[in-house]
Amino acid sequence: MFGKRGNDGFGKGGAGVGTIPAQPAAAAPAARSSTLLEPGSPEVSSRQQVTPPPMQTPSRKKPPRTEDYYDTKSQVFSALIDTIDLSQLAKLDGESAREEIRDIVNDIITIKNFAMSISEQEELLEDICNDVLGYGPLEPLLARDDIADIMVNGAGQTFIEVGGKTIESEIRFRDNSQLLSICQRIVSQVGRRVDESSPICDARLPDGSRVNVIAPPLAIDGPALTIRKFKKDKLNLAQLVKFGAITPEGAEVLQIIGRVRCNVVISGGTGSGKTTLLNCLTGFIDSDERIITCEDTAELQLQQPHVVRLETRPPNIEGEGEITMRDLVKNCLRMRPERIIVGEVRGPEVFDLLQAMNTGHDGSMGTIHANTPRECLSRMESMIAMGGFSLPAKTVREIISGSIDVIIQAARLRDGSRRITHITEVIGMEGDVIITQDLMRYEIEGEDASGKIIGRHMSTGIGKPHFWDRARYYNEDRRLAAALDAMEQKSKGI
Repeated sequence: MFGKRGNDGFGKGGAGVGTIPAQPAAAAPAARSSTLLEPGSPEVSSRQQVTPPPMQTPSRKKPPRTEDYYDTKSQVFSALIDTIDLSQLAKLDGESAREEIRDIVNDIITIKNFAMSISEQEELLEDICNDVLGYGPLEPLLARDDIADIMVNGAGQTFIEVGGKTIESEIRFRDNSQLLSICQRIVSQVGRRVDESSPICDARLPDGSRVNVIAPPLAIDGPALTIRKFKKDKLNLAQLVKFGAITPEGAEVLQIIGRVRCNVVISGGTGSGKTTLLNCLTGFIDSDERIITCEDTAELQLQQPHVVRLETRPPNIEGEGEITMRDLVKNCLRMRPERIIVGEVRGPEVFDLLQAMNTGHDGSMGTIHANTPRECLSRMESMIAMGGFSLPAKTVREIISGSIDVIIQAARLRDGSRRITHITEVIGMEGDVIITQDLMRYEIEGEDASGKIIGRHMSTGIGKPHFWDRARYYNEDRRLAAALDAMEQKSKGI
């Protein structure tokens, strides 16, 4: 981060930084490379070894940065760019490059005799390393595992989501040019680009975090960058139980649903945890099954050994070469899949997914944006109509009811907590209406003094669900019966 000083004192620094390929952040000691200094640089003749101060503990709250700090950083960065050989730096691994930059910056601080405290010097070292090798001001946010979303609204405003609540961060960028340069660095890692001719882009970080960039002229106040962070430790059903998203009995039912190859649609709003829940369910797929995933941006991280991951492709600058989700799903059918998993169903590809579910690919899964299980069914019907299929409404509903076994509804409540609110079976048709039945519902009872929602998961009393025969085929009928009985007894307070 270059602060809020505008472009003063940067010279060729802005252009040079953008040419460095992104490297993973690291701070381990590494061998020095004398080839990184340009011949004749003033720093060459006066190199002094300065031991970097100890790392600042993450728990210590940083004081507000001053104008003097940003001015010093501008001068140090300009001197670094004049001194360092960028082509040689690009040849080093991340650890070596970071250590080399830290050493040179230490020398520059000593030679120019900047008056800085130990903490300011360490902060300056980390900031400059992040600017040259990483994602600049985003690095400290990406390192925090308690942040769910990072939302950058232009260079001067950054918000983060922590514990389900959105708060403003003190992180700032030098200007919109630096922010756009970092956005381009992120998307280039997955072979995509973002600029005036292609101002919208979806990408991902190396850890799987989802990235969306929309740049000027579409974004009026500067590039808008949104990162949906993935936790380093992937959530599982046991952790969802611990967080109160589902009861132990409900989690047992979900395990059985994933194990016995029910066709599942996970429904929910934005940020409700659909992808997390889908990742949890795939953990109960047998290891000998061939799974093919189709996503706009690859996020799912399945643990099975036989997984093929596919990703859509946007059109190039001439408007050609686009590969849509529907193209991927149709191609899946030629790849001998046993399960097809669609990261997010957005359009007419839902028809191809339903056809796959109906033609021997039991256990296929996908997510969809909807607020209730009934709305989920209506949205699938609408998406098929959007695809231009001229089928009678009753025929479309018969295809849906014959393909989907279970709808799992996820919701993000107004206090920021996430809950699985419905486990709903699709039974069949009665006339022109799709019949469903709930196995479990989440009922809100109120809120406590701190504004937290109070509620509980309730059994609907159904002891033999529609997929009972499927569970018996996989020898899971007794476990399913025990889980449903325990759920009912707990609902009655027995």
